[in-house]
Amino acid sequence: MNADKGPPMREYAGLIWIEDKPGIRLRILARSLDEAWSRVIEEYGEGHVISIWNEEDASSAR
Repeated sequence: MNADKGPPMREYAGLIWIEDKPGIRLRILARSLDEAWSRVIEEYGEGHVISIWNEEDASSAR
């Protein structure tokens, strides 16, 4: 039997702006928004403007 490994991986999209350069588009597989955010910071460092979202969440009714 497979042990439960938590929520499924989902694709998150985003943009990061580093200094005065044009925004860089991102695609990240993660189990949560917090995990996606952490992975971006791990790769690019702190102190940048970051916007991350999941397309399914963005299109669902609130």
